Amino acid sequence: MHSDFSRCLSLLRQEKGISQRAAAKDLGISQALLSHYENGVREPGLAFVTRACDYYNVSADFLLGRTLTKNGATIVSPDELYDYSTEKDNVLHGSIVATLNKKLLVNSISVLFDLLGKTGCKGAVKAAAEYLSTAIYTLFRHLYRAPGTQNEDFFAVPPLSFTAGVAQSDLIYAQCAYVESLEEHRREKGEFPSMNHDALMENYPGTYQSLLQIIHNTGGRITACVQERKTIK
Repeated sequence: MHSDFSRCLSLLRQEKGISQRAAAKDLGISQALLSHYENGVREPGLAFVTRACDYYNVSADFLLGRTLTKNGATIVSPDELYDYSTEKDNVLHGSIVATLNKKLLVNSISVLFDLLGKTGCKGAVKAAAEYLSTAIYTLFRHLYRAPGTQNEDFFAVPPLSFTAGVAQSDLIYAQCAYVESLEEHRREKGEFPSMNHDALMENYPGTYQSLLQIIHNTGGRITACVQERKTIK
């Protein structure tokens, strides 16, 4: 059984705010056996999974780590996703800088995925999503652990592995998959949407300005870093 099960089982108990002994009693098993389940030492049978689902009021798919929603629902259409950009007061309260940078990134990512969608290269779309997801995961987890008092059982990746840089390795793998997918698409189909300045301005009159700003700021920062290293040598 997937390790997500044991982690989820433990988190649900903690979320319910009860001890392992109390949960084991309610579930009709010994505390030692529940401990084995929560630590992934032993795998439970279907009867226990059913009782645990009823006890914690979650679906089996959630308990088994197959969905992120407790009722087992999965996202089947982009229309089901919450779109924060449609909010009337679309501002991150307390920080104009945060709001500005969020909009720059959201607009730029919108252009990127629209262009990728037009290529029809599903591998590149998947790899781009994985790369950006890992980047967001990394930044959020650093923020989450910054107070120094947070319980990181919420995350599947162990703290030591995260500290050692396993997320950075995943970024590299995702980037490699992205480049390889685009190259494969070039060889097999050779078709890409027009990406010259005039075409992008015409197709993305609002969001392209954000992408230009990202390109300008990032390019300047990288160039400055390279020049600084040269100076040090």
